[in-house]
Amino acid sequence: MAPRGVGRRPHVDEEQTVADSKDVDSTDSIEREMEQTRDRLASTIDDLIYRTSPKTIVRREVATVKGFFVDPAGNPRTENILKVAGGFAGFVAVIVVIRRVTS
Repeated sequence: MAPRGVGRRPHVDEEQTVADSKDVDSTDSIEREMEQTRDRLASTIDDLIYRTSPKTIVRREVATVKGFFVDPAGNPRTENILKVAGGFAGFVAVIVVIRRVTS
């Protein structure tokens, strides 16, 4: 005689219990995945809200401009300052010349 459970077909009730158990496991698994997806989506939305906040954009742009005119040690970058000042002086000179020519 074969050992108990070996070579015998499970009873219909046992098959149903196994199927129900798998359904519960897959349902729990799906619910966990949905919760994780919700959490990731909420985090992504929060991150997008932060990135597109006007205050955040202004801070980021101010830091970019400061980085152009000041080095990481806090010293002014005179070459960049002189470039901008020269460009501004040239622009003003062109405007003055145009106004004198047209008047």
